[in-house]
Amino acid sequence: MRKFILPLLLLSSLMVLNSCGESYPNAPEKKQNTKEENAEAKTVSKTNDMNVYVHFMPWFETDKTNNGKWPFHWTMNTRDPNVVDVTGKRQIASHYYPLTGPYASGDAAILDYQCLLMKYCGVDGVMVDWYGINSDNDIAKHKSNTEALANAIAKAGLKMAIVYEDSPLADVSDKVSQARQDVRYLAETFFHKDFYVKVDGRPLLMIFGPQQLLTGKDWYRVFSVLKTKPMFLCLNEHSGRANGDGYTNADGEFSWVNPTPDYSVASKFKMYIAGAMPGFKDYYKEGGAGNGYTSYDAENGALFQRQLDAAKKSGLKWLQISTWNDYGEGTTIEPTLEYGYKYLTMLQKFMGVSYTQADLELIYRWYQLRVAEPNSPRTQQAYDALVRLDVAKAKEILK
Repeated sequence: MRKFILPLLLLSSLMVLNSCGESYPNAPEKKQNTKEENAEAKTVSKTNDMNVYVHFMPWFETDKTNNGKWPFHWTMNTRDPNVVDVTGKRQIASHYYPLTGPYASGDAAILDYQCLLMKYCGVDGVMVDWYGINSDNDIAKHKSNTEALANAIAKAGLKMAIVYEDSPLADVSDKVSQARQDVRYLAETFFHKDFYVKVDGRPLLMIFGPQQLLTGKDWYRVFSVLKTKPMFLCLNEHSGRANGDGYTNADGEFSWVNPTPDYSVASKFKMYIAGAMPGFKDYYKEGGAGNGYTSYDAENGALFQRQLDAAKKSGLKWLQISTWNDYGEGTTIEPTLEYGYKYLTMLQKFMGVSYTQADLELIYRWYQLRVAEPNSPRTQQAYDALVRLDVAKAKEILK
């Protein structure tokens, strides 16, 4: 649903590249030789053996990270985050307001906060929306933000997979050549890393479509530059665009934003990923960005619970939550002013972890300290305790 309109809005700015450097208020001092993973990060114990991931948008910027201008994903065409009400709430293009306020997706403090929340919910990691190697532009630094996310994921002991968007290929004359460059970058940058998701020894690569490369031969040519072909999954009902004419490139599909998914189709594929959404309430019409899509009422969490239960009942081993933070479409589960920690506590119960809302609130307290005292030893000590699952120590540091 959502992604067939937003990529069109991105195309006009796609080739306008910005500097990859970041400068955030109270940013911590940069450290050299960052390790791929934090050796102290501990794995959360859970009773649910499903592989559960959240679909993640790395496309947010603020005026501080975007040359003084708030870009599209917080503004659309009608909102201005510089307008602040008496409570301190900024005007943004969403029906939901993040507990942290609107943020930049490359901000290390935000990323560490988000990853800690995921960890304490029993979530295995993220499936991140990715627009290719030329996707640092005046709307968002997609590529750079994804690299920053990968660092946070590794530190927290989580996993990551890429959901490739081939829609930017619409304005490219040699689509196969550009796609080859994109997947080669992924292989060199992420696929071989320990934190990257592997299935049967192959890196998991998903695609929201395909939308531009529509034949089996094209995808065969794309993957021919890789030593190891990825486990390639298409959007539901789209795998035919990557297969055919004697070529088999797609190994399966993933479900997306469907209030009543039919998982009987999963038996046709080598791999199938179930889906669960909290609801769908986009801001496109109010934001002057089209007429919007069909809304699905959250039913105070009942829809999300039904979706989780359906995924578990299906017997499928993989589940993608759609989404962690798509504010424009109102499919968020990260904490907001409107619903608080509701969806995360539901996930805690679903995954069978021992943690509660109090632990999530402790992580938010850590985030507030991180913003106020980014270079304080206390800030780092509290993070280290949280990533080691030493809640008692973190409480002692943060009290």
